[in-house]
Amino acid sequence: MRQLWKKGKRALAKGLLAAALAAGCLLIPSGVGYADSPRTIRVALFADIGSKYKLTVPAVTLLSSQTWSLAAENGGNVLVTVPSGTKVRASLDGYRVKVLETSSWPMAADAAKKLQSTSDKPLLFLNSKGGSNVYQLYTGTYASESAAKNAVDRLANAGLSLPADQPPVIKGGKHLTAGSYATQLEADTARASIAAAGVDAWTAVVPSEGGGSKYEVWVSEAASDSDLDAARIVLSQVLPQLSLTTASAGLMIRTEAGLDLNSETQAPHYAVSGGAKFMASGSSAGIQLAERSKRTYRGSLELGGMNGSLSVINELSLEQYLYSVVGGEVSSSWPAEALKAQAVAARSYALAQGMRFDIANVVDTTLSQVYNGIGTEAASITSAVDATAGEVLKSGGNIIEAVFSSNSGGVTADPTEVWNNNGGNVFASVDSSADSSAVAAAKKWYYVQLPGGTDGYVREDNVKLTGEKTAAGLDLLTATTKDVNVRALPVLDSSVSPVGKLNPGENAVVLDKVLESGSYSWIKGPYTSAELLKSLQGKTSAALPSSITSLQVTERGPSGRAVQVKANGNALSVKYPDLYRSALGGLPSTLFDIVPSGSYTVLGADGRTASVSGSQPAGVLSATGMVTGGGSGTVVMNGDNKARVIDASPGFLFIGWGYGHGLGMSQWGVKGMAEQGYDYQKILQHYFQNVTIVKE
Repeated sequence: MRQLWKKGKRALAKGLLAAALAAGCLLIPSGVGYADSPRTIRVALFADIGSKYKLTVPAVTLLSSQTWSLAAENGGNVLVTVPSGTKVRASLDGYRVKVLETSSWPMAADAAKKLQSTSDKPLLFLNSKGGSNVYQLYTGTYASESAAKNAVDRLANAGLSLPADQPPVIKGGKHLTAGSYATQLEADTARASIAAAGVDAWTAVVPSEGGGSKYEVWVSEAASDSDLDAARIVLSQVLPQLSLTTASAGLMIRTEAGLDLNSETQAPHYAVSGGAKFMASGSSAGIQLAERSKRTYRGSLELGGMNGSLSVINELSLEQYLYSVVGGEVSSSWPAEALKAQAVAARSYALAQGMRFDIANVVDTTLSQVYNGIGTEAASITSAVDATAGEVLKSGGNIIEAVFSSNSGGVTADPTEVWNNNGGNVFASVDSSADSSAVAAAKKWYYVQLPGGTDGYVREDNVKLTGEKTAAGLDLLTATTKDVNVRALPVLDSSVSPVGKLNPGENAVVLDKVLESGSYSWIKGPYTSAELLKSLQGKTSAALPSSITSLQVTERGPSGRAVQVKANGNALSVKYPDLYRSALGGLPSTLFDIVPSGSYTVLGADGRTASVSGSQPAGVLSATGMVTGGGSGTVVMNGDNKARVIDASPGFLFIGWGYGHGLGMSQWGVKGMAEQGYDYQKILQHYFQNVTIVKE
């Protein structure tokens, strides 16, 4: 039971946080680089960037409380002006499957609903054709023509009620231009005359070479050049008067009919076609992106395509980006010096990324830094960012990648414990005792054993000590109110049923007293062998045993974090030590002890140790002589008078400290140091070694 790594630096850590913050920026080693401009930054909201980042949607819904526009990426030609309060949909004009065409809204909506829960996401449009309105249901978009072909096979067996003469068919983003016009009205009129002949036709807005825009009528939606050539031949026979040329880049204007599949509504829909990119530019009110949790973003939203999927990149001022990042990473109620430290670290981190994500400097998740748009801005944070405007951390003339995590658990990590390398001269394990600011208001919990033998945790404000003790000297307590929940772990969690109840007059034995599990300290488990083996799959290069009977931290780094863990005596090798967090069931940090829940270790007078499982009887020397004890429900106590209950089934508890990788700056430590009177410069130079703060 003794937690050896608490010695030395670990003795500074005393508690934990009741509610954990996000883990901060996820640590990925990188080289030195800079964003394209110190004044702007590109944030990927949706994109398929291969192994670096993938988050995609078939279409996005844009809305603003003020007028906004869609413009060409190069030259800034305004193509579309969108009135305030108008919802607009946008997608990539790529590979898709046309599933159904019908004049019946209920039929189209019903088929779309059935597809919503599948991997083939529906897109429903309204079009006019042959003198009447038709609803056209598609799925996609798909990264390639072969992926679309696979979708055709799936859709044929999806249980949809489709007309026999309408098998699903592949469509694409190759079009023919049937005419060019100065106004949309002229183009719409020409489109209607073509559609009256039973031909699919759409109006498109395209940038003019000399500036401004023009309108074209597009026909055909071919998936390949050969399909486009075939369509040209057919169309020349049906409408010989048309002069057809290959369409270039533009915005294909469609009518969205799938905003609400329970009630027929329409909205403008713009499909980005021809490999071009377009900028959705708003006012100070920003533009809301419904598919990103209805967040509203400053700056512009670049709509384009990458790897066959729609990409949405938010391009904005770096300082305005920080207004949101600092608010997404820490609380706006924190001391001003803490907010300033976070602002400088976040600015440095962002500028050190270069174009890490190919078409963007950063992403909006903890893979980079938490960025939630205007919603996380606050006056205190804006002031902190403005007060440090342009300030960055430099070492050796380069801006450093100023990584941070939520809570280092009392001591920050050494690079060898995270990256498996020395990390240069900027990062080192340092004291972070101010992390205890996370538990300033946290309640403590008693670890107890109920009269029936069940063990669990009760919060201190629901119980009281009776003043009595057991024969072993352990305190007794009772409830101060009816039906006090006894929980499996020291944390409130409505999704997990309590393991028992305690009522006034019923006594429970106090085995230990701990802080509530959170970001500063925590208890996870017990995890069974099967659960651990499932989590370890694919995350270790070692051959996994059929069953884990022993699990031990066999090597620790300078801060006490685990750098080697053995199962059944064999090392569970990982690519770098911080991967133990995910490999062992998603642990908050690698600063942990492992305690077998179904066994205990006995130290003999001769210095030898022996392990006793919960299923074994053991000899116990009592005041009346040697008796047989042990087994499930047995209470064992160590030399520090800390006790625990031995479970019947084997498993492993993880008792740890900190939340996140622990390298660099600890956010809760920053808060604690600010509360102690340190300014942001002193705080930053404590967590980052050999750095200067420079205004760029």
